[in-house]
Amino acid sequence: MITYILATCIPGNEKEVIQKIKEIPNVVEVNGIMGKYDIFVKIQAGEVMKVDLTISKVRSVPHVTSTVSIPAIYGQGGTIDSEK
Repeated sequence: MITYILATCIPGNEKEVIQKIKEIPNVVEVNGIMGKYDIFVKIQAGEVMKVDLTISKVRSVPHVTSTVSIPAIYGQGGTIDSEK
């Protein structure tokens, strides 16, 4: 399962938040971004419970103010279908 998270944080804390998120198991990518959101996170895990736990850990990182979780849908011909 792949889930993407778009996160916002308190301005000036992006580097600290990114470092903490990088330490969370099942996080395979994390980058600062520009626009409405501050941080992009990619989660990959074999079980829904692991994805849920990882999302909770990202949301609990100090200075994270909000998140949007975007689960990828398999079976629609996207690039994730060829990664199985």
